[in-house]
Amino acid sequence: MKDSDKLPAVQKKNKIESSSDESEGSLSLVDSEDDIDDDREEEEQINLHRNYLDLSDIQEIKVKYHGPNSLSIVLAAGGTIAIYTAYQCFVNKSVLAYQPKNTEEGGVRAVKLTSRERRFIRFASVEYDGQLYMTPQDFLESVVEADPRPRLKRKMLTTSDMEYMKEHTPSLSQGSPRLFRNLRDKGIISYTEYLFLLSVLTKPQSGFRIAFNMFDTDGNQRVDKNEFLVMEKIFSHAWKGKRGLAISEDLSKIKIPSEEYVDDEQGLQRRHTVDTTLIIHFFGPKGREELRFEGFRRFMLDLQTEVLELEFSEFSKGLQTISEVDFAKILLRYTYLDTDEYDMYLDRLLDRIKETKGITFEEFYVFCQFLNNLEDFTIAMRMYTLADHPISKDEFHRAVKICTGTSLSQHLVHTVFSIFDEDGDGLLSYREFIAIMKDRLHRGFRSYAKNEGWDAFKNCLKQEMKSPM
Repeated sequence: MKDSDKLPAVQKKNKIESSSDESEGSLSLVDSEDDIDDDREEEEQINLHRNYLDLSDIQEIKVKYHGPNSLSIVLAAGGTIAIYTAYQCFVNKSVLAYQPKNTEEGGVRAVKLTSRERRFIRFASVEYDGQLYMTPQDFLESVVEADPRPRLKRKMLTTSDMEYMKEHTPSLSQGSPRLFRNLRDKGIISYTEYLFLLSVLTKPQSGFRIAFNMFDTDGNQRVDKNEFLVMEKIFSHAWKGKRGLAISEDLSKIKIPSEEYVDDEQGLQRRHTVDTTLIIHFFGPKGREELRFEGFRRFMLDLQTEVLELEFSEFSKGLQTISEVDFAKILLRYTYLDTDEYDMYLDRLLDRIKETKGITFEEFYVFCQFLNNLEDFTIAMRMYTLADHPISKDEFHRAVKICTGTSLSQHLVHTVFSIFDEDGDGLLSYREFIAIMKDRLHRGFRSYAKNEGWDAFKNCLKQEMKSPM
């Protein structure tokens, strides 16, 4: 990864956390959706608006006062600046993927793609029968990388490709923390499964049973293929509801010329039924096997471990430890900080760490498991501190042990406090720490309210006028 990729994924100031998140489905199995604007993704979509505004021909205008006619030149220059400024503001606002006209036959309303929908489309590198899929490698990269690998176009899978993947997908008993890395591009993941896998990454072990029971609709402690596929219908209903469509409406009659809108019952899923890699892994090539809780639990733990190993190895470069600064970069890479704030945390750590011992993978893994229990930790600290006052190292260590059942090393606790202790008094700023750790846990997919409309435009205009062209 480039050095620039290790910076925060999105850098914004003056954020206000939204109290209401857009939900992708009604189950708690999958975390709530969001409307976070990703600048990189919006830049890809801005071409839609260049049909209305093309600034490529704007030339530099040097104004000198030579008489009455120069007034028009000044106005033209001012208009150019205003258009440019409006353009800059517009680039950084939300972009609708497509704006179809409402008709009597198809009551479709323009709906902005969520950040997860956009990210899936960006990273999905293969296509079969008109349907986009991620490969296992695509999924891992979508979690840990800022941008997908460069490619000319998506690979079009053939029937023989699908058969090869089916034959070479390992069974659940052959699962390991290297499953996705071993499969690489020899597998397919649907959008619905992408949401499921993202939710797995943030689930504490105490939530594994709840997740399993959500699939086990008949309560027999086993999940069959049909029960697992119920998830597809749930997200289909959520997708149609978000777009103002009746649940019973035949979406195949809707014609929308955009790959980012899919005219079928499954939202981002086509009508054809293809057994994905996850389906075959869970239920076998014939779909007759059943998924039990122990196998489900092991799969979730393996996936969490695999992603953490991938992140750790990115910084360890083959060594057994990462530096304390690298540990801080991993924690801060998904936060909504500007560059100065980001650098402030790293500089603070460098000033306070006198002896660098490094962070082992075991220490990193335990800390990330603690983050998956962050909600329990938040409740515990609110009860423990009563008034949200800063907490000491001993209080922090004890609260983590209560919530997770495991202990953080003294060196790791010291490193965390060196990063987040603002004034060096040995106490942790509770609110700031929780906010940043939630950003880390959800990997940039949390929901924030955005200022929109005329007031936001005026504010953006003022900021652009202050900054040099």
